[in-house]
Amino acid sequence: MKSKIERANELGIYLPHYNNYDHRITCPNCSKTRRKKNDNCLSVTVTHDAILWFCHHCEWQGGAKDISHVSTFSSNIKKSWSNRHLNTSFEIENYNNKKAKVIPIASHDNHKLSDSAKLWLNNRKISSETAETFKLFTKDNKLCFPYYLDGELVNIKYRTKDKKFLQEKNATKCLYNIDMLKKHWDNNPDYEDHVPERTKSIIIVEGEMDVLALYEAGYKNVVSLPDGAPQTAKYDVNDKRFQVFEHSKWIFDADEVIVATDNDHNGKALKLELIHRFGKDICKVVTFPRIDDYQCKDANDCLIENDAQVLRECIENAEEFPVSGLHSVKEYHQSVQNIYDGNEQKPFSTGFYNLDNIYKVMPSTFNLITGIPNHGKSNFLDQILLNLAENYNWSFAVFSPEHSTPNHIRRLLEKRCRKPFDIGINARITQEELNEGIEFLDKHFRFIENTEEIPNIEFILTKAKLAKRRFGINGLVIDPFNQISPDRDYSKREDEHIRDIIAKCQQFARNHNIVVWMVAHPHKLHRNENGVIPPPDLYQVSGSAHWANMADVGMVVHRDFEEDTTKIITRKIREQGVYGNIGQVLFKFNNIKRIYEEVETNENTSYRY
Repeated sequence: MKSKIERANELGIYLPHYNNYDHRITCPNCSKTRRKKNDNCLSVTVTHDAILWFCHHCEWQGGAKDISHVSTFSSNIKKSWSNRHLNTSFEIENYNNKKAKVIPIASHDNHKLSDSAKLWLNNRKISSETAETFKLFTKDNKLCFPYYLDGELVNIKYRTKDKKFLQEKNATKCLYNIDMLKKHWDNNPDYEDHVPERTKSIIIVEGEMDVLALYEAGYKNVVSLPDGAPQTAKYDVNDKRFQVFEHSKWIFDADEVIVATDNDHNGKALKLELIHRFGKDICKVVTFPRIDDYQCKDANDCLIENDAQVLRECIENAEEFPVSGLHSVKEYHQSVQNIYDGNEQKPFSTGFYNLDNIYKVMPSTFNLITGIPNHGKSNFLDQILLNLAENYNWSFAVFSPEHSTPNHIRRLLEKRCRKPFDIGINARITQEELNEGIEFLDKHFRFIENTEEIPNIEFILTKAKLAKRRFGINGLVIDPFNQISPDRDYSKREDEHIRDIIAKCQQFARNHNIVVWMVAHPHKLHRNENGVIPPPDLYQVSGSAHWANMADVGMVVHRDFEEDTTKIITRKIREQGVYGNIGQVLFKFNNIKRIYEEVETNENTSYRY
């Protein structure tokens, strides 16, 4: 019987050594055919009795054991790999943890498409061949759109003559045409030469008829949401309308998302929701044409009023969001109107009444937190994160290598349960509270780690981008800055290197509409004539004046050990009066409840310059 090494070598997997270790190498299954031939896209893990592999590009996966031959992974390998819980028995649970409810096909398979429905579809330029491909039928004078997931009928959407929509009771909600998209990706087509490079592209529309229209125009990579568009954009990760992604999380691996929603208020809201979930950097927006005084509403409307070629041109000419380069003033009309009407992005409360006078949490901002080491910067930031999770259902990605992740979770548990974690004179967290706390934190926190090497900013932002797509995070914590890899272009000075990192974090915050908190230490401070080290200013943060110049928020955490109090000082608020002012607020740490509490004092101040 062949060994695990021999079996891996037969498949073209060669490693520098075969000790228990994680490797990244080129993939023998796809690298030779790729433009980036030297991309180390294959993850290989060696255990005491097995070699496991997964390609992050072509998704080739498998394993070899010393006691058997290659065994195939389930699709959950990506989740298992990311969590580093590799199961050498190859018995890994289904990636889609919610099992789809199947509708018995027998109860519907004898229904056909009526002549009146065929005529109606034909008038909308939907052919009988397309109707047959999508298995449309009529029942009780309703046009029926069957929804398939993994080849199984899981839902049916009914359209009445007066354009009312019904769905199967308690059906599994999934994206319309999701199976065709999956097959399209798996076949890795060239999109009839529409796209210069082979990419995982997806077109998202508002309704089933738009899917059919784009299919008539030659596109198979089109899906729609079963419940249409929302009235307003809420950006709520738990919005039931968008839980349809639960059964097809793999679409978040897309590297191009073309948003072709309706040209009305609800369609624009859906556009913003989709861009929020997938990220501005990969989204393109379709504009449907105006004919004389008539504005085409959607994809099917465009097909009816024009032809398939015009519809294809709309897709091919989709514009990046936002459009790079020069912009006209009119492009910003709606944004300016929102400010004028008071509908612009509003800040969120920190959970502390007095602190809100000088600092509120504003999405799309870069927040610098500094202070003398061991003065509680991380601890206080944890408090704000937990308040946001509890009050607004926010979630976060956290890079915090100074603390082991279990100990960081331990600290968060104390704040969640308002009790000490360890045995002491005060009642500690009970087992029931521990379990509840773990469940809560698991919904709201993801931790970024790299055990192989010191990560650079690109690694952190890449993982944060994934967390945004998969989990809908609202904030990213980098704590502290000096734990990021110091590697830099030797042609750059240290201050230029820091400037570029801040700029990348700012751009990430704005592109993904999240908050970025960066903890950075000051350089060595000197005691004053009273022997006390005063709170640092932002220009004393180690490495560069860019910290003070570029941050949207500059905050100092300063502890008075004699008084046993902590002072929160805002040194910079870019938009004073919008999400804060210059000032300070006094806190005291409650050792029993393990949380910070505001202290009412004349020292609390707030100034607007």
